[in-house]
Amino acid sequence: MLLGYNTNGLRDHRLEDALRLLADHGYQAVALTLDVGHLDPLRCTAAEVGAVAALLTQLGLEAVIETGARFVLDPWHKHEPTLMTRDPAARARRLDFYARCARIGADLGARTLSFWTGTDRGPERDRQAWLLEGVARTCEVVRAHGLVPALEPEPGMAVETCADYEAVAARLGREAPALCLDVGHLYVTGEGDPAQVIERHAARLRQVHLEDMRRGWHEHLPPGEGDVDFTAVRRALEHAGYRFAVCFELSRSSHAGPDMVRRCRAAWDAARPAFG
Repeated sequence: MLLGYNTNGLRDHRLEDALRLLADHGYQAVALTLDVGHLDPLRCTAAEVGAVAALLTQLGLEAVIETGARFVLDPWHKHEPTLMTRDPAARARRLDFYARCARIGADLGARTLSFWTGTDRGPERDRQAWLLEGVARTCEVVRAHGLVPALEPEPGMAVETCADYEAVAARLGREAPALCLDVGHLYVTGEGDPAQVIERHAARLRQVHLEDMRRGWHEHLPPGEGDVDFTAVRRALEHAGYRFAVCFELSRSSHAGPDMVRRCRAAWDAARPAFG
């Protein structure tokens, strides 16, 4: 299991400085949100990607590609367009974005790309078909570049719970994406004990996001400010044999990035279960 940190919580740092900060604190992975300030997938050059790839190797960091940039496709509307956007041209821009991110991920040596569906604002009658086609097409473009697609349930989106993910996976069968689980979201949606959720989905689990969260409130908090039992989460992941990245995601804490990096490292170390 690799401890990581999401660069969406280090937006006030140059990417190179953010990576060195994580390595200095003993992180082994980085959840790299490709965004306007960090390898903008619409504008970055092959030379820039190559330089980051070399630095990741030098620092011993494994990259996981995150695609949750807020305004990279539309400077006026957060996260738009999405897989649930009914306009074909706009939706094609989202799929092209995923393809670009996957291509950059391949050049960086990443193995996994996480994505979400977006909020459904279209007609109810075509919701399920539109959702399934969008997820399937995303999986296709990501796998074409050699990465594993991992779908993240996100509160308020078309797939917002693990139960929603299960329904999509059942319909898509062998073409289904892996699961990207944000542990804090379980406290928002009330899906039950995180340890049981982790055990139930262990076989499909490919990426884990972590932060503190108060029950019923979707706000990413530093460790110690919410209700998440980090020791129970770490014990469940180790018991499940999870061997990929666990990345803290403090997307609204860039102003305190160095302190958050230290606090999350300390919280993860303190959460190490005592096995007899």
